[in-house]
Amino acid sequence: MKYRGSCHCGQVAYEVEGEISGVISCNCSMCQRKGSLLWFVPRESLTLLTPENASSVYKFNKHVIAHHFCPSCGIHPYGEGRDPQGRAIAAINIRTLEDVDLAEIAVTPFDGRSK
Repeated sequence: MKYRGSCHCGQVAYEVEGEISGVISCNCSMCQRKGSLLWFVPRESLTLLTPENASSVYKFNKHVIAHHFCPSCGIHPYGEGRDPQGRAIAAINIRTLEDVDLAEIAVTPFDGRSK
């Protein structure tokens, strides 16, 4: 299935393809503050509809995840990194997707604070 998502003001917009079978709720210092629900997909499943430089990037801790956010409205639609096998992945904040019923999606806690 193809989903559309964006920040609040629309300056950062994207499409992502795949099936949402579940998401994680991470308790690291960043995700807990953002309230993100993250769905991980291969990076090639994410297509930006706005220029890549429309978002700003924040990296912290080990500096391996690029947390993309809108410099205008502050919403964090997605992040980019690598999985344990070294493949490029995108972490989609499903709260920024259109037409997704969050109540129907299984949420698994993840202890990112200890990592």
